[in-house]
Amino acid sequence: MKYIDDRKVISTMKPRMARNMIFRSLFLLATLFGLLVLGILLYRILSQGLGYLDLQFLQSLPSRRPEQAGVYTALIGSVWLMAVVAPISLFLGVGTAIYLEEYASKNVITTFIQINISNLAGVPSIVFGLLGLTVFVRALFLGTSVLAAGLTMSLLVLPVIIVASREAIRAVPKELREASYGLGATKWQTIIRIVLPAAIPGILTGAILALSRAIGETAPLVVLGLPLFVAFLPKTVFDIFTVLPMQIYNWTSRPQEEFHALAAAGIIVLLSLLILLNTIAVFIRNKYQKRY
Repeated sequence: MKYIDDRKVISTMKPRMARNMIFRSLFLLATLFGLLVLGILLYRILSQGLGYLDLQFLQSLPSRRPEQAGVYTALIGSVWLMAVVAPISLFLGVGTAIYLEEYASKNVITTFIQINISNLAGVPSIVFGLLGLTVFVRALFLGTSVLAAGLTMSLLVLPVIIVASREAIRAVPKELREASYGLGATKWQTIIRIVLPAAIPGILTGAILALSRAIGETAPLVVLGLPLFVAFLPKTVFDIFTVLPMQIYNWTSRPQEEFHALAAAGIIVLLSLLILLNTIAVFIRNKYQKRY
């Protein structure tokens, strides 16, 4: 009887093992396909753009002649944009997350707000561009300035930062809060000295992903009417400017092959900037993970 039972177990396990092998192979193929596409894309960009990537390319202004064109104004414009987006979106996003998790009462209104914030994270970016065009460019008369674009992109990434910050704050163990209260700390002192430092790794992860999306977005800026060709640097947040995605879009729309190679070099610069941001975020996140 025992031999028969073992045979039944083996016959039952065989289909499961076969299905496991099939799904494992499918997942492996999906991973390899994604890596293959990424490898082809990187090879195409590097082979086309490395020859044009030099110090002169980084320091030159845009030009109608490919041999004289550079990415300097677009690079500085992207830095200006991030200098506006980062503090605004982080302050509003983390502040909203703290209020919803630590202060807001659980009722229908709070639930409605939370659902709408989560839904906003999936809204197409061009919708935020239309909102920025209506409110910041036309209603507030900011024009195609750094401030108008920064406020628009802040609205774009704000839902992502709020959701990520809420999850990070919610993941902080309750024991840390109770220990702080037990030592006589107020709620605000507990949030500043205990909750936020412990939640920084998760907050930074969401913030860097959101800022990376903002620095690579083009559709909202096209709707705002940012110029494709700017041969001067912005001096204040009220000046006209351009960014790397707009400059790359301008070069790819030209018929000359030299401009397409310049676009590939601009993509390498943009990817390098994104990698730098992510490296800084990983370093800070790992540093705080050792403490908490």
